[in-house]
Amino acid sequence: MAFAPSTTTWRRQRLTRIGSSSTLHAAPAAPTDTESTTLQLPENGRSYGTVPARPRRKLPPISLPQSVLSSPSSPTAARSPSVSVFRDLAYSRLSTQRPISAYDTPATENASDDTEIDARTNGVRVWYSSFSSIDWLHDAIKDSVRFSRLRRRKSLRARVRLVLDKSMGWFIVTIVGFVTAIVAFLIIRGEQWLFDFKEGYCTSNWWKARQFCCPEAADAVIEECTNWRTWSELLVRKGAVAEDFVEYISYSTIALLLATISCLLTLFLTNSTTFVTRKESGVLAPGFTDAPEPVSQTELPKRRVMYYAAGSVKDLSCAGFVIHGYLGGRTLFTKAVGLALSVASGLSLGKEGPFVHIASCIGNIVSRFATKYENNEAKRREILSAACAAGVAVAFGAPIGGTLFSLEEVSYYFPPKVMWRSFFCAMIAAITLKILDPFGTGKLVLFQVTYDKDWHAFELLPFLLLGVFGGVYGAYFSKLNYRWSRDVRNATWLKTHPIAEVMLVTLTTCTLCFLNPYTRMGGTELVYKLFAECRTGSGNTHSGLCVIDPGSVEHVWPVVQAILVAMVVKGALTVVTFGIKVPAGIFIPTLGVGACAGRVLGIGMQWMQVRHPDSRLFLACGGDIDCIIPGLYAMVGAAAALSGVTRTTISLSVIMFELTDSLTYTVPLMLSILVAKTVADALEPKGIYDLVIELSQLPYLDSKHEYLWGSLQVNDVTVRDVEVIRLDRVNTVRSLIDQLQALLSTGNDDGGFPILRRDDSDHDNLRMSGYIGANELEHALSIVADDPEDQVQFHAEHTHRGFASASFSSLLDSAQGPDVDPFDFSIYMDQAPLTVQSNSPLEMVHQYFTKLGARYVVVTDMEGVCECISASLIFVELSADEGVIDKKTWVGFLSELEEK
Repeated sequence: MAFAPSTTTWRRQRLTRIGSSSTLHAAPAAPTDTESTTLQLPENGRSYGTVPARPRRKLPPISLPQSVLSSPSSPTAARSPSVSVFRDLAYSRLSTQRPISAYDTPATENASDDTEIDARTNGVRVWYSSFSSIDWLHDAIKDSVRFSRLRRRKSLRARVRLVLDKSMGWFIVTIVGFVTAIVAFLIIRGEQWLFDFKEGYCTSNWWKARQFCCPEAADAVIEECTNWRTWSELLVRKGAVAEDFVEYISYSTIALLLATISCLLTLFLTNSTTFVTRKESGVLAPGFTDAPEPVSQTELPKRRVMYYAAGSVKDLSCAGFVIHGYLGGRTLFTKAVGLALSVASGLSLGKEGPFVHIASCIGNIVSRFATKYENNEAKRREILSAACAAGVAVAFGAPIGGTLFSLEEVSYYFPPKVMWRSFFCAMIAAITLKILDPFGTGKLVLFQVTYDKDWHAFELLPFLLLGVFGGVYGAYFSKLNYRWSRDVRNATWLKTHPIAEVMLVTLTTCTLCFLNPYTRMGGTELVYKLFAECRTGSGNTHSGLCVIDPGSVEHVWPVVQAILVAMVVKGALTVVTFGIKVPAGIFIPTLGVGACAGRVLGIGMQWMQVRHPDSRLFLACGGDIDCIIPGLYAMVGAAAALSGVTRTTISLSVIMFELTDSLTYTVPLMLSILVAKTVADALEPKGIYDLVIELSQLPYLDSKHEYLWGSLQVNDVTVRDVEVIRLDRVNTVRSLIDQLQALLSTGNDDGGFPILRRDDSDHDNLRMSGYIGANELEHALSIVADDPEDQVQFHAEHTHRGFASASFSSLLDSAQGPDVDPFDFSIYMDQAPLTVQSNSPLEMVHQYFTKLGARYVVVTDMEGVCECISASLIFVELSADEGVIDKKTWVGFLSELEEK
């Protein structure tokens, strides 16, 4: 039979009940409520990233307590064989199949040929647990070794495999771009129909939105649509007193239903506690999900329960960490369906930002079918970067802007080849969406506009004012939303009643938005109307936004008043709406608020120009009454507001260039965006997404942020009380389990143990021999848990021959030729960890994590003797003679440093 990865519950029971005479024949199957992508092999023995399996020999049973046995049908169980028999059988050549549970791919060729290569690897790694940091150095080395093996082979088959390996990334990004466009098309069409369904239905084709039911009314010159029937016309007589009331009730009821369904999908399908997979480690931690023992409130982890489908795009900035399920199939389904429902309900939210998350889910799922990316988290981030670019491309019709957005905002690692693939993926997505034509207008996005007039020098001052407005709005919006989430949403009864919160916000939105035509229309449609250029003689007033007589206060003031009301209502609703448990983003509401401010200023400038055409300020217009374009001001204001809220700059500028199909307005857009970011940074250093990450307590290391270290150095934060593994002492299975449990009880599930030996010249000092991570040690101990008193060995001179595993079964399924002692943990050691001297500046340590992508750094003194790092300032306490700074605890230290 084919072994599946052992479950976390099985491993916990095995490690906590060692030395019993009971037996467990196999690890229990994974529970059905784990992540949607199964890790268990199908019946035909094939799965992604595997080769055809060969017949296997039956393995001996494993000792475990009788209480672990899931089936009472087996009253007796055989005692596990001796350790020697276990070693002989468990590591014999069983199959050439790479176990699905193996993270590091084992070498299946002649080990002697690859000794020189394998000696450069830095230890075996197991699967990353959720919220554990990626070891970029290890994954880079592993991919280099894998690629070197491919290139060393000279046969025709090997050359074909090499070509396919080089082309695999391009194949994947092509599929990702194509699928992303299809999903975006379905979401847009579904959202359009559901949004219009709140008001009525199409009598000729009920599944069509109003735009497609009445194509003749698309230009808004013809207001009536004979094929469209409202709910008030269906339920009451036209012109009746109760017509408006019935229309409001039907509008609110359907909106409430849509938002509630979206919330229910998010809560029950993407709860982070339901994504406990067999890849998880830290099963001995007191707050582990499957722990049968009750855990006190003080021992529970500080991180809140997450709902992966809720929110927008910036959570992807945690690309240096692994979050199981966040980019899975279940999240993709919930995000896509829930997004259409939530946006259609009329909430002050947008769908453009979540397209990035959806595209990343698609990229993650597609990349799993290639072993090259499935077994290398760092390499998989290359595909995710390209997917993010495709998401922005379908959201704004901006493939170049999408590539820059991926570089500027999302990607942790962005080499040149990733930039090319990202651009290619964005291009495929944009071309596919262009062919599908979701809006029926031939445009990629609804608010894509063009202007036929240039801007003038005197307009730089109002553009500058719009930049100031965008910065002030962005800073105070971020502050208000953060405080609302912290002090109201997470500190009152709303915290435990998210469905009620969604229903209250939806009802409030319907009440405030129903009467105003600009708040009632969809966010994307509102932005399009505000961006639109009023052409003389066209007859299209764009829902009254085109003032008939720009010089008349009587005509100007009602339009300005309605826009100002819409701006205030949209801004206030977005503060309380962003962060509720539905899939949605913040791009469109922010663009809408900025566009409203810009449109008002543009109308004001137009009024001044019409009233004073001979003024020196307007001499450049030459008496042209259409010299001022209010739509241009709206676009500049929208860009400024979005820059103030999200703090994006270059990518936002390029996105706006692509939206207008022109570089004519480069200077106004760049000026307003730079001013907005400068003002916003002065008022609030963190943007909305950074504040959301801080509120969610996600492990995010911002490589762009500069820290003030003062006179702090590594030796200033040193203590001498930590867990280490010493080679001059006897290390048994039981003692190592105790040490592992002590480490995990402190919450340092992403840490590990320095391995120390006595200094040959000075026996009072301890020298660094290696490092073993907590996840790797847990895995190794779960294999030998039957013999708790046996001694575990660590040999510093050991070279790694490609052994890799991530669970008990993966090592049993290993196809290695030479026998390996399961009590020799040397294959899990990192014998060349990054080290830093204790008198080094903290900036050097920071650069190790941000520039090199280190997962941990070992601290030694100037003579190579180990030191320790302080728990009070940085992280968990380390050893009497050594210190290790891991990435997650470094992030915690930086957060405390910012607060001080």
